[in-house]
Amino acid sequence: MTGRDQFKKFKLIINILVGVFGILGRKGNYFFLCMFRNTNGRIGLLLRYVFLKNCGLEVGDNVSVQPGVYLFNLHKVTIGNNVSIHPMCYIEGAGGIKIGDNVSIAHASTLISTNHTWTDTSIPIKYNQETLSPVIIEDDVWIGCGVRVLSGVMIGKRSIVAAGAVVNKSFEHNSMLGGIPAKMIKKINEN
Repeated sequence: MTGRDQFKKFKLIINILVGVFGILGRKGNYFFLCMFRNTNGRIGLLLRYVFLKNCGLEVGDNVSVQPGVYLFNLHKVTIGNNVSIHPMCYIEGAGGIKIGDNVSIAHASTLISTNHTWTDTSIPIKYNQETLSPVIIEDDVWIGCGVRVLSGVMIGKRSIVAAGAVVNKSFEHNSMLGGIPAKMIKKINEN
């Protein structure tokens, strides 16, 4: 039985849990999301989904957040259906992040929607103003392990990002990307 099948089977119970924990508000749910960040097994997946559903701007069905994922500024994060986020990922949503349907984000990847400026020379760069730009991952995208997706980037639908790539600009649909910085390796077949 796939994760989608299991989610459908228990959707009513899951929605009841989302409603019950919804009374805690975003802050309460975020507290518990962090508390259960490293809980293994199906219980951990269920609890993280329930808390994420109550923290995110919008969260679809069957979103799998594996143990050890760090999520910030979820009130500006939208996640579609059938999304998997694997261990050791880091997602910073301050500038807005939109993840489409059927997306897989492999372990140790980063999506970051903020950036530092360096224009004020009277203070260290780390104290210069941050800029915020959304990250958009369209439907049917596979992000390989150790990928860094930087602020202001859009990855088009049905694309693959090779392991270790640093994506600092946008790419159209049906792209296979790789490298530092990421470049188009080739176009992939459309269905």
